[in-house]
Amino acid sequence: MADTTHAPSAPAGTLFKRWNPGAWGIIALILALVAVFAPQTLGETITFTLKALGGTAPFIAFAVLAVAYLKASGAESLLARAFEGNPARMVVMAALLGGISPFCSCEVIPFIAALLAVGAPLGAVMAFWLASPLMDPAMFAITSGTLGFDFALAKTVAAVSLGMFGGFGVMLMANTAIFANPLREAPATSSCCSSSKPFSGAPVWQFWNHSDRRATFADTARSNALFLTKWLTLAYLIEALMLRYVPADMIAGFLGGSGFMPILLGALVGAPAYLNGYAAVPLIDALLAQGMSNGAAMSFVIAGGVSCIPAAIAVWALVKPRVFAAYLGFALTGALAAGLVWQAIA
Repeated sequence: MADTTHAPSAPAGTLFKRWNPGAWGIIALILALVAVFAPQTLGETITFTLKALGGTAPFIAFAVLAVAYLKASGAESLLARAFEGNPARMVVMAALLGGISPFCSCEVIPFIAALLAVGAPLGAVMAFWLASPLMDPAMFAITSGTLGFDFALAKTVAAVSLGMFGGFGVMLMANTAIFANPLREAPATSSCCSSSKPFSGAPVWQFWNHSDRRATFADTARSNALFLTKWLTLAYLIEALMLRYVPADMIAGFLGGSGFMPILLGALVGAPAYLNGYAAVPLIDALLAQGMSNGAAMSFVIAGGVSCIPAAIAVWALVKPRVFAAYLGFALTGALAAGLVWQAIA
């Protein structure tokens, strides 16, 4: 029988969870610090954040309703069809669907684990993995509203192109030591998402006739609205502080200009600095206003999106380190290419 008279020492991970304040806690902490150290700017900071959030509200609403509809109708079940048939066609379809699917990074884990378990080719899986964290309907709406339709469209094209680059790259090197026996012995199959499991079978587009699907729609809309609101509020708050306190000439000197170096730095900085795709949009908007080059902005969002912790964990949980290294290599190469192309045409 366990001794319950003394509380055992909590492991480090448990202690972190106890004091981790979450996005709302960080927002409150930042506002408290501003109130203490720069009280004269508190009202201006809050006003900027609320105005920016209000300006994005229509795009948030569209994103929330679009994703909720896809979930409730069961449209996600169509994704499995991308992994059937000719291998080259599978790569193209996986990249296309990865670039528009509403999956979050943690939902990808059980989905991909199931596909790998039934023998789906790694090239198609890699294509989906690379494209999926970069763009989805909600991301497109938020990016269009803040950075413009052209940037959102260019990022979508870059996401699909990166998926095909990685997928065909794996196909060409399928017989090498890098991709031989790629799976871990016990792939993780749990999901950190709280949303309902996707419906299987054919989609039901008129979902409102089914009570369980209506419940899924309401639950998904509510959870996504809260998710987007909290992260965009934090991002706009940080943007307000960046515009006030970070010297524009420093950003322009570090990430400005038209050469290759700002694009490389954008990719290298984007990998560790990325919060998530939604929070990154206002931050990129602030950096562009302070002199960040267009190419560096694109390389930042591509490299950061693929290598951010949720997306990276989805890959790390299922494959061996050498395959994970190839995933990061494809991501960095694709980010640099996307940055160079966008720098040339923007």
